[in-house]
Amino acid sequence: MIPSNLDAVDGASSTYIDETPVVAEPGAPAVVEAPRKPRVARRIPKTDSVLEAAVERARQGVLEIAPESQVGRHVSATIDGERLVTHRFEAFVPGYGGWQWYASVARVARSKDVTVCEVGLLPSSASLLAPEWLPWSERVRPEDSPQDEASPSDAAGDAVTTDAADAADAPVTTDAPVTVDAADTTDAPVTADAADATDAGVTPVAGEDDPETSAAEQPDAE
Repeated sequence: MIPSNLDAVDGASSTYIDETPVVAEPGAPAVVEAPRKPRVARRIPKTDSVLEAAVERARQGVLEIAPESQVGRHVSATIDGERLVTHRFEAFVPGYGGWQWYASVARVARSKDVTVCEVGLLPSSASLLAPEWLPWSERVRPEDSPQDEASPSDAAGDAVTTDAADAADAPVTTDAPVTVDAADTTDAPVTADAADATDAGVTPVAGEDDPETSAAEQPDAE
């Protein structure tokens, strides 16, 4: 017996709460709780005349994000849930062939006021879509990766190409050795005095190079 924390009212004695667990008597049948019935989900209605008829209200929602020239005729009305319908319209957007505008409309229970929930673009069965994305490890094929080892024929071809490139890049010299024709040279010996005069920048005078030659050319005084 555990006394409660409640105070007595009008001088009445305090009450006690018995929290002793109840033990079934031997031989007594066990108490079996009845199984609970599973909660049945509400079925989506097949029709909603109020929302299905709200075509113009759905079109007004689409025209808030798209020009009138890009919104075509009404295509379909699909019930997505309880008091929730999606209207679709043709879309004339460059680069989005076959896509359709959509506007989801809803209403509260027992009300005929239609509210636009969401608008946008959705692809249809005839839309042009991008291919399924693949990770890089699955996208690269063996022939896409470069070969680690080159074949001997490839190596020889590379060597020939390198030699040809080096020859083309080599500078071309125009300074050729100058040869002197033997006919242009004189047989006269060059004397030491003439060489010294040439080095000194003085042109030797004829008859003054060799004293013996000068003496031989003078007439005999006798």
